Amino acid sequence: MKKVLVLMSGGIDSSVAAALLKRDGFEVIGAFMKLTNLARFKEGKERAKKIAKILKIPFLVFDLEKEFKMRIIDYFLKEYKAGNTPNPCVLCNKEIKFGLMLEKAMKFNVDFIATGHYVRKKEIRENFHKFAISRAKDKRKDQSYFLWMLNQRQLKRILFPIGNYTREEVENLARKFKLPVLKVKKSVEICFIERTVNDFLKRYLKEKPGKIVDTKGKVLGEHSGFWFYTIGQRKGIGLSSGPWWVVGKDLKRNLLIVTKNEKDLLKKELFCKNVNWISGNEPKFPLRVKAKIRYKTDFAEATIRSAFSHSKKCANIKNKIYKVVFEKPQRAITTGQSVVFYKGEEVLGGGIICG
Repeated sequence: MKKVLVLMSGGIDSSVAAALLKRDGFEVIGAFMKLTNLARFKEGKERAKKIAKILKIPFLVFDLEKEFKMRIIDYFLKEYKAGNTPNPCVLCNKEIKFGLMLEKAMKFNVDFIATGHYVRKKEIRENFHKFAISRAKDKRKDQSYFLWMLNQRQLKRILFPIGNYTREEVENLARKFKLPVLKVKKSVEICFIERTVNDFLKRYLKEKPGKIVDTKGKVLGEHSGFWFYTIGQRKGIGLSSGPWWVVGKDLKRNLLIVTKNEKDLLKKELFCKNVNWISGNEPKFPLRVKAKIRYKTDFAEATIRSAFSHSKKCANIKNKIYKVVFEKPQRAITTGQSVVFYKGEEVLGGGIICG
């Protein structure tokens, strides 16, 4: 009997994942990660504990608040302060869920760690049995975008039990297993933020007023801190005679750059850093892919060029820089976000946009 540690949030997806694994004959251990002191984590822990009792499985609580702050929250704040718009969920999957928690799971002599992600893992029976990630059956719920940082060592130990189910099928399974999770509120986009991102940033980074200028340098108004704005933003800029869109930031002069011409947001290329290839092997270039520049955008046809040792747009970066050229211009390419590469349904890898 294989032993698996299931990361349970108290929501429907991870609860059904645990139930499916038990049904399939695994020895299941439920585990809850305490990441902050927010009420939603306290409520989630109690729900997860209740589900574990219903499923008659052991239940463990791991207090990771200190590590989560150091690795995820501090990174989040640092990136915003540098003028970027980070995606903390991507890093959390690498560092916490499938990094730190995988290490802790191995101490319990488990064979696998499992989550309620909507994604599929497959074993490619060639090249020494490599593992790949592909999109979920339910394309509306697919979360493969958030897992591009994973490697072969991690994937060998990971299970995604609900990747072959739609959300509707998962809800039906919750009813079948008699799990009281159907009325649970959907998880928030960023788990450690209570209200809005700007409220959170204001608490830690404070305000730093500066000038708002157009693309020609004309002063139009004043901003309260460039970290409160992201590329492509339209609402909340505070200028009349609009609409205006945020098109850039000048960190040295503390300027927020805006435009009235929405076409100024369109770009045909980007540079990215910290690129990870899930297979563990760098492919041959140029490489044709389908790419996503943020979670909620459509796929775009693109070509990845050979790695650069440096780039003017990504200065002072020690590792390789890759250039991605799109067939059609993309709107609001944003530094700090992830660009993720696909071949068909499979996730090849991704990187952090730096220019």
